[in-house]
Amino acid sequence: MTKAEILGKARQEKRTLLTEIESKELLKAAKIPVVETKLATSKTEAIELAKTMGFPVVMKIVSPDVVHKSDAGGVKLNILNATQVGKAYSDILASVKKHYPKAKIVGVTVQKMAKQGIEVIIGMTKDAQFGPVIMFGLGGILVEVLKDVSFRIVPMTKRDAGEMITEIKGFPILKGYRGQDPADVPYLEELIVKVSDFVDKNPEIKELDLNPVFAYKSGALAVDARIILEPAS
Repeated sequence: MTKAEILGKARQEKRTLLTEIESKELLKAAKIPVVETKLATSKTEAIELAKTMGFPVVMKIVSPDVVHKSDAGGVKLNILNATQVGKAYSDILASVKKHYPKAKIVGVTVQKMAKQGIEVIIGMTKDAQFGPVIMFGLGGILVEVLKDVSFRIVPMTKRDAGEMITEIKGFPILKGYRGQDPADVPYLEELIVKVSDFVDKNPEIKELDLNPVFAYKSGALAVDARIILEPAS
């Protein structure tokens, strides 16, 4: 779908939260690396998608009413075969319906399980005074536990991005810690700038989260994405 189609559909349905697939489509068009993600609306379709992609896969709920998918049991990792796909599909729907009985469920996403890397987060919120502000830090659950993040105002330069990365307390982890591969810091700098440019060119975006982004020795990949739009005026 094009940007106009995605935004138009969201406005028509009177929602501000884009689905993970919609969010990734917009990011992919902006040359921001994301894991390919497909929508399954039945157990059979999920199994066929998983077989096509190759195991292991990850499955997640798709619902405009469920923001924190993991908390609702809406995420299953490291699914190894068709039987597990079928069970995961049923378990995800049952758990989400239990936690959110009135939630509109679109389906379940299927995506190839990405190679593990150092988890970082790149996000954006809008400040009442300064406008769009980019956030960077260690990702996954660490962002909530450690709150080790840095901020810069949009638009940003590569130098700004480099300063953001080096000023977090967890920077030694990105440089390689106790034998772990270091992250590709120059690539992360470019990625942060791409996200800055993306939100600068799309003022209808209110919030954005890429969490986690797997940072590798060469390159990086966003495995989850969330975009929230400004309310319709």
